[in-house]
Amino acid sequence: MASGTPTISFSFLVMLLLGVLAPISDAHSSDLKGLECLKVSSSDFRNSVQGIIGLLQRVVSIFSRFPNGRDFRLSNAINDCIDLLDLSFDDLQLSASATDTPAGQKNGTGNLGSDLRTWLSAALANPQTCMEGFEGINSIVDNLVSSLLSQMISSIQQLLTQVHHGPDDFPTSNVQFPSWIKPRDQKILQSSKINADVVVAADGTGTFTRVADAVEAAPDYSMKRFVIYVKRGVYKENVEIKKKKWNIMMIGEGMDATLITGNRNFIDGWTTYRSATFAVNGRGFIARDITFRNTAGPQKHQAVALRSGSDLSVFYRCGIYGYQDSLFTHTMRQFYRECRIKGTVDFIFGDATVVFQKCEILAKKGLPGQKNAITAQGRKDQHEPTGFSFQFCEISADSDLLPFVGSTETYLGRPWKAYSRTIYMQTYINDLVDPRGWLEWNGDDSSLDTLYYAEYMNGGPGAALENRVKWPGFHVLRDAKQAYPFTVANFIQGGLWLPHTGVIFTAGLNG
Repeated sequence: MASGTPTISFSFLVMLLLGVLAPISDAHSSDLKGLECLKVSSSDFRNSVQGIIGLLQRVVSIFSRFPNGRDFRLSNAINDCIDLLDLSFDDLQLSASATDTPAGQKNGTGNLGSDLRTWLSAALANPQTCMEGFEGINSIVDNLVSSLLSQMISSIQQLLTQVHHGPDDFPTSNVQFPSWIKPRDQKILQSSKINADVVVAADGTGTFTRVADAVEAAPDYSMKRFVIYVKRGVYKENVEIKKKKWNIMMIGEGMDATLITGNRNFIDGWTTYRSATFAVNGRGFIARDITFRNTAGPQKHQAVALRSGSDLSVFYRCGIYGYQDSLFTHTMRQFYRECRIKGTVDFIFGDATVVFQKCEILAKKGLPGQKNAITAQGRKDQHEPTGFSFQFCEISADSDLLPFVGSTETYLGRPWKAYSRTIYMQTYINDLVDPRGWLEWNGDDSSLDTLYYAEYMNGGPGAALENRVKWPGFHVLRDAKQAYPFTVANFIQGGLWLPHTGVIFTAGLNG
């Protein structure tokens, strides 16, 4: 847990010492002109960043004055905020550093425009998640910081408008792979013989018996892949891979063999953010052949199985099982391939930029009379690059819902935030999906003009378009040119980083 001290974070100082980040200079030649991806000069951009950091530090200083008390839910909300604002601090500093020196740009894909918009969107999502943790809590803490957090959110939104959104976001032939991605990672992910750094085994035959202990053993800010092999078994624990744990690869023995399971949930006092069975913020995370599960059940409401805020992360042949809010794709760029994802209400949600490819999406039976929504994407600002793209997937009912498909309404998604963005393309949609396709957020139609929902060349009995919603923000894409921006190559700049992870992927529209 972060200390809450309102000064430069320890993690950022470590990164400076390692030479991973370049220090921000007030007298650099790039100050004389704006970078191509910026609408303002580099110095003006960095000055804006520093002003936001000042607001952030004021908020953290307020949170740090409130010790953990007897109110479990309030304590969780405060601790969440301290951690989340620490993440925003790093995102902002990273953005400033990347505009200052070429060396600073090596921490992303090598495409500065896309990187900046991703990091600033994450910096925007974190204080929003902080505020949401206080919902339903009448607290003096919330009253003290809400106006400062709102001011911080507004300032980051303004900062996003200073970054161009256009051709610069897309890969070019002269862009180099990030220096921290190594070719040997490809062999590790695809090999049947695992050369692991540590082994986790519930029966005691490995290096550790708990997954969390193996994560703690990984080096901090590592530029080298650290491989954790988790043998078959059920691991009842909550695991968090914190922001300083970079480039961890976790490999199990199959989604039906290696399971990490927990039951934290909203009803028992956990915030949605903190309820995750497995949570990862360290960049470059890769998981293969593992299931992340939350067994709290539909009666416990929000209960996250997997939460990811890991930039340039991959989940390959993984299971994500829960009910409400199963998969929290919180922030950053993520890729899911051949995964199985189960849930009921908003079971894939968050404000990340994500492509799901050849995944099995299974709606489950929830509470009596409850409607299912597969997605609740949380894009809050039109300048954010975030959204969900489903390609070559299959949307079906899980075994417990099959007898009740005719009496349970299931929708492709609903708009959690005003600029919610979700696209289904080249996907098989079974008959469980309501003919309208999409659902308003609790009957509220205020975002129907600003959201972006789209469908392109889907098949199956649930893909018929005749009775789809007539919202201004809903689009039926008829042309490949309209769908191409939501492919792996463009939406998450996959061509710049996925090849060296070793995961199989389709860059464009041809599977």
